[in-house]
Amino acid sequence: MIPFRTLALGTMVLLSACGGTRNRGVESVHQPVVARSAYAVDLMTGGDGLAPGERSRLAGWLDTLNVGYGDEVGIDDPTGAGMDIRGDVAAEAARYGLLLADAVPPTTGAIAPGTIRVVVSRMTASVPGCLDTSRATEPNFDAHTSSDYGCAINTNLAAMVARPGDLVRGRSNPDTTDTMVGGKAIGAMRRAVPSGNGGQIGGGVGGVAAGTGGSAK
Repeated sequence: MIPFRTLALGTMVLLSACGGTRNRGVESVHQPVVARSAYAVDLMTGGDGLAPGERSRLAGWLDTLNVGYGDEVGIDDPTGAGMDIRGDVAAEAARYGLLLADAVPPTTGAIAPGTIRVVVSRMTASVPGCLDTSRATEPNFDAHTSSDYGCAINTNLAAMVARPGDLVRGRSNPDTTDTMVGGKAIGAMRRAVPSGNGGQIGGGVGGVAAGTGGSAK
């Protein structure tokens, strides 16, 4: 009876080692997942923009959501919001460094006449299932990578990316940084005469104006 129990226990340990998440290559099965959330508020409109008090209400709502870079603010108005209304909403969005989006995700509920709906669209990125310790490191008869392989780097990537939507759509070339522009500014600063030797930082071309090397008398 004892040998049978020992054999059964050894079989259970062997089977448990074969279970869990299987990483069959060097590309991890744990990849960032991007989710979108939409928040909406309905505001009353007036003759020349938002109704009195509604702009303050919008400002408080945006502050509560703590909107920032990566969020999108837009107007959902089937009748077409006037320029004054768009100007009021755009001014509040600009306080957070945001421009009005051209389109907004669909929301539930009808928009009452005389109102507009301001929608904040926010994306978040995460790696579900990490940390994953479901598979034992040894024995490893199939030469798999560990069950949590890729969790560290992909979780950090999801946490650090400023616009999670870029993980899905990427970025176009015009949005990339031009190193030559930054190099010109750095070069101008290096060529400038030190301020202790009569040089000065002024409002000249490139933001740097070199002095004559001495003070006028």
